[in-house]
Amino acid sequence: MANHKSAIKRHKQSLVRKERNKAVKTSLRTVTKRVEASATGADKDAAASQLKLAIKAFDKAASKGVVHKRTAARTKSRLSKKINAMVV
Repeated sequence: MANHKSAIKRHKQSLVRKERNKAVKTSLRTVTKRVEASATGADKDAAASQLKLAIKAFDKAASKGVVHKRTAARTKSRLSKKINAMVV
């Protein structure tokens, strides 16, 4: 355990950030599942709107440093390919 005042503060900050990052990553998994579920359906417009929300979420997470920017780009690309492959 930390002994110095500054180390105690840093530890508290890391715990807060850990909880925040966990919440963001969980929401990213949720939006990814929603996009993939809508990709199996017949409504391409609904799937495209879900994709738009997912792209926004991944861009925001990447800008905050929760996920790496290339991880976000790769995931967005894969989701986009699934939506574009849908037959109307």
